[in-house]
Amino acid sequence: MRSTLRFDAVLVQAVIAGALSFAHLHDIAEAAGQHGWKAWAYPISVDLLLVAAWRRLRQGRTPRLAWCWFLIALVASLGANVATAGFLDLEHAPAWLRFLVAGWPALAFLGGTLLAHGTDPEPERASTVPAESATPAEPAPEPAPAVADTPASAPELPPAKPTVNVPPALVEHARKVADAHRARTGTPIDTDTLCAHLGVPAPMASAIAAQLT
Repeated sequence: MRSTLRFDAVLVQAVIAGALSFAHLHDIAEAAGQHGWKAWAYPISVDLLLVAAWRRLRQGRTPRLAWCWFLIALVASLGANVATAGFLDLEHAPAWLRFLVAGWPALAFLGGTLLAHGTDPEPERASTVPAESATPAEPAPEPAPAVADTPASAPELPPAKPTVNVPPALVEHARKVADAHRARTGTPIDTDTLCAHLGVPAPMASAIAAQLT
């Protein structure tokens, strides 16, 4: 029930606004020298152009063209409504108003024709190739694995041990320690004992022991 009352209220409001706008357009046309049925034809022309442009906008067809003619008809309708509010002397209509009213039929005919026969630009069609005739692209050959240049018969060599530089003074000191160990125990000093006495890493102790032999 509420939706029906609301729809009726909106419809009544639209009818009242349309009747007032229709009367204002009639008064402007009559003041500009258009009498009789001509004065009544002007508001019909303006309102029909406004409705046709709005319908095009609702349909989403030729939006730029529809917006252009919608604004033209809206300006004509609003201009007539404002002009009848005392801003113009309708008893002595200015020349520019007579010029606009006299040129409106041709302008409205052009707008109605463009809106009625205007077509949307066709979207660009992408070139399609039938699935049967389209040949699939051949996959690129996989690169062959790299082969080492080393001959198969070449024996594998053990990794070279890093060279440890031993200062000569440390070698002399180690020699004294080794002689004292031999005199005390009667056996040559081993690498672990030499490492413990000198306080050096095992690789350096091994290098010093190699120089003592």
